[in-house]
Amino acid sequence: MFRNLVTKRFASTLKAFQTDLAPPPAASYSQAIKVNNLIYVSGQIPMTPDNKPVQGDIKIKAEQVISNINEILKVSNSDLHHIVKVNIFLTDMKNFADFNSVYAKYFSEHKPARSCVAVKELPLNVDLEVEVVAVERD
Repeated sequence: MFRNLVTKRFASTLKAFQTDLAPPPAASYSQAIKVNNLIYVSGQIPMTPDNKPVQGDIKIKAEQVISNINEILKVSNSDLHHIVKVNIFLTDMKNFADFNSVYAKYFSEHKPARSCVAVKELPLNVDLEVEVVAVERD
């Protein structure tokens, strides 16, 4: 019954987004879904658009993850400056400072709400995942 209520209430405002400029979803989910003017970007891991794992340190991986998010937001009529919430998952908090050095390049003036947690492991044995919520551009 709950599902029917949600479907009826949001059926006309839900829209999924997909771009070939970011890696395809690894399972049954959308790269992003918009409801009203909010865009929920699924967790992005350090994979290239052609679905290859990024090699190198956490800084290189963070750059790829942010690039993936940016491409998904573009196709969703948004961008990095419209992000309101960021959730970061690291498998090793020793990477926190290096991740932040990359993050700060993109979010020095506009500072979304954010959380960062250590997790035991992530899909495909990656060491970083980032998900965001953004608003649509005017």
